[in-house]
Amino acid sequence: MTDDAPVDGDLVLPGNLTAREGGVPRAWLATLPALVAGVQRRWGLDLGPPFQPGGQTAWVAPARDARGRDLVLKVGWWHSEGRHEADGLRLWDGDGAVRVHAADVVGDGAEGWTSVLLLERCRPGTTLADRPEPDQDVVVAGLLRRLWVTPPAGHGIRPLQDMCDEWADSFERKRAAGRATIDPGLARDGVALMRGLPATADRSVLLCTDIHAANVLTAQREPWLVIDPKPHVGDPAYDPVQHMLNCSERLRADPLGLARRMAGLLDLDPERVRLWLFARCVQESPDWPGLAEVARRVAPG
Repeated sequence: MTDDAPVDGDLVLPGNLTAREGGVPRAWLATLPALVAGVQRRWGLDLGPPFQPGGQTAWVAPARDARGRDLVLKVGWWHSEGRHEADGLRLWDGDGAVRVHAADVVGDGAEGWTSVLLLERCRPGTTLADRPEPDQDVVVAGLLRRLWVTPPAGHGIRPLQDMCDEWADSFERKRAAGRATIDPGLARDGVALMRGLPATADRSVLLCTDIHAANVLTAQREPWLVIDPKPHVGDPAYDPVQHMLNCSERLRADPLGLARRMAGLLDLDPERVRLWLFARCVQESPDWPGLAEVARRVAPG
């Protein structure tokens, strides 16, 4: 499939949703026309064409409801990392992130569950990626400080430990299959930290876990709002790492300096931020081999 590729029912699929190798199952994609049509009827929506090139796990398009509200419909493959998106957005209630107006999970599990979200639309909706990276650091840090709330008792949102254990298991499978070329000692240390760091945090907050410049948009209600969070609960020192990974040139040039800068902006322990950056570089290195050298430069000891 290609960009603007129609599927059964004349539903257009954005390019990133269909082009990603190892992405959502094709069988799930085949269910999208009926899923979108059903949600459109049930929620009384007028839909526009999906945003291009779109995301990797969801069909996302502008929508208007019967009240004329300017919204966004997100119909996504319900994967473990993003399963609590609606829960997190409800707890933030628009404070630094888009508001959720309706949410549902549909399906019978045969081809995978589907998450359906009706979200606040950001206008003009340009991304933070249009700004210089040092400016991005400041905006990301300001948003994270607001998002780090203490979740209420009984919140049910997954602990960061669960995601880290899944990623460590995935890395070890890739390494066993010969896909990891990183130094064995770095691999061992990185996996150990990925499994062990969550339990040593001195506080636990609601995390975004996937904040980066492309997931921060200009809006009218506020200058910047976060979209597409993957909420977990755990160590705040984890949360700036995805932003750092996306700043690839600065990361390669001075990874320790970048980690210290983000730690300073967020009033975090710079050593914990460094350890999280090291663990993530190791974990991502089978798919992004250049991160093996970054891991070597920020390795503890």
